[in-house]
Amino acid sequence: MRKLLLGKCGELALKGLNRRNFEDQLLKNIRNQLKGLLKSVSIHQSAIYIEPEEDADFYEMLEKAKNVFGLKSVSVVYQTEKDMDTIKADALTLLKDKLNGKSFKVEAKRADKTFPLNSPAICRELGGFLHDNIENVTVNVQNPDIQVMVEVREKGAYIYFEKEECHGGLPVGTGGRGVLLLSGGIDSPVAGFMMAKRGLKLEAVHFYSYPYTSERAKQKVISLARIIAKYTGPYRLHIVPFTDIQLAIGEKCREDMMTLVMRRFMMKISERVAQNNNCGALVTGESLGQVASQTIEGLQVTNSAVGIPVFRPLIGMDKTEITEISRKMEAFETSILPYEDCCTVFTPKHPKLHPRVKDVIFEEQKLDMDAMIEEAVQNIERVHISAEDL
Repeated sequence: MRKLLLGKCGELALKGLNRRNFEDQLLKNIRNQLKGLLKSVSIHQSAIYIEPEEDADFYEMLEKAKNVFGLKSVSVVYQTEKDMDTIKADALTLLKDKLNGKSFKVEAKRADKTFPLNSPAICRELGGFLHDNIENVTVNVQNPDIQVMVEVREKGAYIYFEKEECHGGLPVGTGGRGVLLLSGGIDSPVAGFMMAKRGLKLEAVHFYSYPYTSERAKQKVISLARIIAKYTGPYRLHIVPFTDIQLAIGEKCREDMMTLVMRRFMMKISERVAQNNNCGALVTGESLGQVASQTIEGLQVTNSAVGIPVFRPLIGMDKTEITEISRKMEAFETSILPYEDCCTVFTPKHPKLHPRVKDVIFEEQKLDMDAMIEEAVQNIERVHISAEDL
């Protein structure tokens, strides 16, 4: 028997004539994610065969493979010959101690239709053999202690007992490139996670207002960026010096318009980063009605600042739903660390809830916006982000 990982595609199986492009990107992403652990990876009939290096840590491989978008599930499997007697003998070897005193159920899939037994016949024959050859074991098709799964495919027969669910989605890199506006909160990392799950390759922008936000706040955002990289692969974080812009807004603009003017600066600077890095969209963590600037009118004001699409994957979610995803991607505990970001430091007491675009533009015209944006862009700090640095 040979031990390997067997992955299953999700919606990639529904793709048409360009399906191969999605599969090629998925294989590339698996190679990158499992670098140093992987001997080979291939795909056939929507199944991904992941063969480890001789001394690879299977647990590490499994955990990393689970984070590759485009995989629906992945399992540690034992490959054997496509021969029913061999399947039974190897299954008995694997299960003799594991099944003692427990209940089980056999499920089978015959992907190779040349195999003489169909799926129900495989279940009956293997199930009966295990029942007769293992002491103190019972069959329970409703709620078994152990589910024995057998798949007969062109490359061989595969026996396994657990199927680890993955995130599904599309392989990162198949949906174009976008810039994530990354704060230190809960929402924006989740937004990046969700858009990467739809195949979007990310760059990230963070607005940093030293000394009003501390070095610890900056390191918190870098940590969040690295958590996202577990799912996206390496990318760059563009850290924008934002203090002078915020101080100028506070000095010259109406207080109730400060957040909206600030958001328009952020959008315009992020659009410049997008243009400089071949990205076609911006991604934000905004949710309708969550804060004052996220009313329909507020979102219209920020949208009108740029000429490229703005993706808001959280727009219809409440905080409970967003937090659940944050916990799932293991970002929540970092997101709630008590370090202020630039948005919370410069928040007005009574922000405008239903602004008009022309009124906000009137306020921003009090500033030399083009020169301020150019200076901020010229002084961006770029940090290479990788999950390996976690």
